[in-house]
Amino acid sequence: MLATIQGNTFYETAAILSLAAVLGVIGQKLRQPLIIMFLATGILAGPAVSGLIRSYDQIELLAHIGISLLLFIVGLRLDLSLIRTTGPVALATGLGQILFTAGIGFVITLALGMTVVSAAYVSVALTFSSTIIIVKLLSDKKEIDALHGRIAVGFLIVQDIAAILALVALTTFGATLSGEQSALTISLVMAGKGIGLLLAVGLLMRYVLPGLTARVAHSQEMLILFAVAWAVLLAAASEWLGFSKEVGAFLAGVSLAPTQYRDSISSKLTSIRDFLLLFFFIDLGARLEWSTVGSEVPKAVLLSLFVLIGNPLIVIAIMGYMGYRRRTAFLAGLTVAQISEFSLIVGALGVTLGHIQPQTMGLITLVGVVTIFASTYMILYSQNLYQLLAGPLKVFERKNPYREASSDTAAETTVADAILVGLGNYGSGLAERLLERKMKIIGVDFDPQALEKWRARGVSVLYGDVADPDLYEQLPMNRVRWVVSTVRSKDVNLALLHLLRYRGHDVKVALTAAGHEEAVLYRQAGAHVVLRPFTDAAEQGADALMDATDILPQNVDWPVAFQEIRVRSGSLFAGQSLRHIPLRSEAGVSVLAVSRAGRVHYDPEPDFQIYPSDHMVLMGPAQALKKAESLINQAEDRQAEDGLKRFVMVEIEVFSDSRWSGKTLADLQFRQRCGVTVVGIRRGEERIPSPGPNESLSPGDRLIVIGTSDKISQLKCGTSA
Repeated sequence: MLATIQGNTFYETAAILSLAAVLGVIGQKLRQPLIIMFLATGILAGPAVSGLIRSYDQIELLAHIGISLLLFIVGLRLDLSLIRTTGPVALATGLGQILFTAGIGFVITLALGMTVVSAAYVSVALTFSSTIIIVKLLSDKKEIDALHGRIAVGFLIVQDIAAILALVALTTFGATLSGEQSALTISLVMAGKGIGLLLAVGLLMRYVLPGLTARVAHSQEMLILFAVAWAVLLAAASEWLGFSKEVGAFLAGVSLAPTQYRDSISSKLTSIRDFLLLFFFIDLGARLEWSTVGSEVPKAVLLSLFVLIGNPLIVIAIMGYMGYRRRTAFLAGLTVAQISEFSLIVGALGVTLGHIQPQTMGLITLVGVVTIFASTYMILYSQNLYQLLAGPLKVFERKNPYREASSDTAAETTVADAILVGLGNYGSGLAERLLERKMKIIGVDFDPQALEKWRARGVSVLYGDVADPDLYEQLPMNRVRWVVSTVRSKDVNLALLHLLRYRGHDVKVALTAAGHEEAVLYRQAGAHVVLRPFTDAAEQGADALMDATDILPQNVDWPVAFQEIRVRSGSLFAGQSLRHIPLRSEAGVSVLAVSRAGRVHYDPEPDFQIYPSDHMVLMGPAQALKKAESLINQAEDRQAEDGLKRFVMVEIEVFSDSRWSGKTLADLQFRQRCGVTVVGIRRGEERIPSPGPNESLSPGDRLIVIGTSDKISQLKCGTSA
């Protein structure tokens, strides 16, 4: 059977892809990037194990196309604005980490007995981290927009640019010196060719590519075909000029990045890139010579520890010096705790140019396998690691982490109604509604842009992650009534609830549930309110589809306008009848119909009551309709009534001379006459919860009464009357 497969390239490819699919499933269970599984596929299918691979030329061709597409998409997605938005920290951290890692790594590799050239290649390979893997992990954890996520993506872009420059330098360094040509002459010739290539690409970007892409974009198939052809063509041109094909593919991506089709091209080619990269890693794994790689294991372990521990420490130290909190620095630092596909590409280029031996490439590959495998779990469980290391990491944090502290205004707030955790789409909408109701809020988020938006509106904000226990030490927890989380993570919300209870904070908690099961779990855990944005939005959407505008005529040849207005829950007129809403007198409009829960009430009477979420169909002049909308949704001012209307619970003793003594609760009619409710009676050591109407009161009884503060005060005044 094996001989049959090896004799047919198609059978061989089918067997390799099947093996890769099986290992890919195992990798998903282990929560590992597919790169590890693809390398394992190459090792198992290579001569060291099964000897399944024989068609090396075909696999190598697909591998080269895959690498070209990878670099093309990197160029296509190159977003220098990310570096600008994260400020100098992206450049300082990116360049600082590259210099420190390369320098220290070079010393370590020389100490391990490697030649200068091999040590240079290995130390350079140690500096690059995988943008693909890190972006995927941060996106899965919903941390890509966090401060540490933005900084990480910023310095990963710096690394990508440095990797491209390294490829150019290695290609130039590897040019064969012929005749009497000196290294300086070759360098000048290559520099001239490079400048010529850049000028040609620049002219094409300016005068040809915009119009050409617009023409082919009429067909998605043609757009993708053109993009692939352009990437491969420029890669071939780059190799013909003496550079690597990867450089040409990168420039092809950069040349199309300014066009409006970059996202469309990128999204369509990502799957093709991932498929073709499979063959690069399979080829890499298959070509490992285990007879020589085995001797490199001790070196691989030492260098892997340097990458896993040293690289994050370098980033943490730089960010701590620049004024960032140790948690932000730690989470960003973990993203450089592995080497990347660029490291393997640099190593493979070194073997092709004859600069390094296959065993050195095997060493780089082993370091890649170990660091990618280990760092994946480090990033996935970063919160647990931080809690374990938070104490020792204080040495890297300034006394005043001014870069983050400067954005916090929550400390300036003496009292607030609610702390709102999460200022995304749903959180921002909720913040708008709370502000309309005159509530004072403190916003918490890990997205600097979201914080800047609300800070500009005068809202107190704090940069932080709800999963960070230190966050609550910076918040006025004893001076707020509510803590509201719009974070849609079950584990994070339950941890928040547990932490608030553990620390004894007497606040009410509202959590956001993604579904019914989560909502039930939150209620059982003790959440006071469970928000369900998907369910609530779906119900409102259904009501909107069954609105009352169907009653309106299709064509109106008269200067009159119609508008449907939704009554907000905080409206001053919510709960009132139409006769008390001055729509006719103040706005000059009429109410034609009211839609409520899918049912339309036509031509409602003056005594018809309006409730929140009702849809009112109004008729009148266009300008008057705008005034009517503002009038209807005028927010109720509850500040003056807030203290008066708050419920309190007290104990009131029945004295011997009280008029209550000897009477039943039915006789006294506390609820009807006094506006309060008796929820229990304490009679000596006996407790009577929810007493019945026939329960008689005796001297010495203590009534447990609940009601508004004004009603309770009136009740106390009459206890002995």
